[in-house]
Amino acid sequence: MSETAVYAAGGVLWRLVEGKLHVLLIHRTRYRDITLPKGKVDPGETLAETAVREIFEETGIRVALGVPVGVSRYKLPSKRTKIVHYWAAEATEDAIHASAFVPNGEIAAIEWVPAPKAIKRLSYPVDVEILEHFLRLVDDGVLRTFPIIALRHAKAVDREEWDGQDTDRPLSARGKKQAKALVGPLIAFGTQRIVSSPATRCVKTVAPLAKMLDRKISHSKLISQDAWEQGESDARKIIGQRVRSRKPAVLCSHGPVLPEILTELALATGTLRGSYLGSASALETAEFSVAHLSVDNPGSGIVAIETHATKL
Repeated sequence: MSETAVYAAGGVLWRLVEGKLHVLLIHRTRYRDITLPKGKVDPGETLAETAVREIFEETGIRVALGVPVGVSRYKLPSKRTKIVHYWAAEATEDAIHASAFVPNGEIAAIEWVPAPKAIKRLSYPVDVEILEHFLRLVDDGVLRTFPIIALRHAKAVDREEWDGQDTDRPLSARGKKQAKALVGPLIAFGTQRIVSSPATRCVKTVAPLAKMLDRKISHSKLISQDAWEQGESDARKIIGQRVRSRKPAVLCSHGPVLPEILTELALATGTLRGSYLGSASALETAEFSVAHLSVDNPGSGIVAIETHATKL
């Protein structure tokens, strides 16, 4: 990130009303304009966390992020550049009913508008571009998606400093902080299932997430480094299970295994393989790549893929 730019994040919230696609618009009190929900990044936040938080603060609706739908850039009166990242996000009926939104000093009103009409009501061209990108995805038959997240474990104690078995190597002090910092970003994408290599450094990486979600960690030797080194890893089986389930999942594994996980994900979804797979699998510790797949037709290919890192 540039130190001179102002970063923000938000979303295109959508729902189906009697089979018709509606999106949520924000009427801002101070500026008397109509825009998409968004806000500035707080210290220590990732962009994904910011998007979920700001959407909730402005609308009262809790969401999980779907596919990225674009980045807007524009100059502020201060001459600094503002960069806003957007994701699609479905507003479920339960989340809408749970919203406690009331007009306030920042947001005068929220309005559900049929998607074609929303383009005409937005006040700014940069918002129109984001919505048009979203609608192109809809035209391509991609509305509901689910993520499969490939995560490299947090920083472990160096091999030279560990006398025991490599599989028992624990997280370093920095790694423990990274594991805690990963909780928010992974929840932002709606993670429901946690699959991990049985290596201590992997299990401990996702332990804070499992505790927050109150879910068990599914251990699998098929994505362990030991199995990979012995030629016995089998990411295909794990990926097949996760694609068929159509549920948001995180797979915590090791640097050498990640290329196999991403390759099998491409094969399982009929996605053309390319250099993007190498980029998505070349992760540093505590980094993760999110592959978004169509709920209705996972075999239609990876809709989008994005890589994230904690700030530690």
